[in-house]
Amino acid sequence: MQVKPLADRVIVKPFEEQEMKKGGIIIPDTAKEKPMEGEIIEVGPGRTTEEGRKIDLEVKKGDRVLYGKYSGTEISIEGEEYLIMRESDIYAIINR
Repeated sequence: MQVKPLADRVIVKPFEEQEMKKGGIIIPDTAKEKPMEGEIIEVGPGRTTEEGRKIDLEVKKGDRVLYGKYSGTEISIEGEEYLIMRESDIYAIINR
């Protein structure tokens, strides 16, 4: 199944937090923080202004990004967990 986001939305695959921290302490799932870093899997075509002009997105497929802790909506596609969010929920692009 292929999912294409609309307008200025993107689909992000969050990076999982490592289960083991320095020192060998294992963190249970209930105590893990939500990830704030992920990879752009798919991007929408961009938003349209009130004048009808199309504005392309700054992010592209494959970009590694930082986003807000509680940004986006969690979705499941073929058993994989993703986030769908607006481009404005993304704070930064890492190593473009």
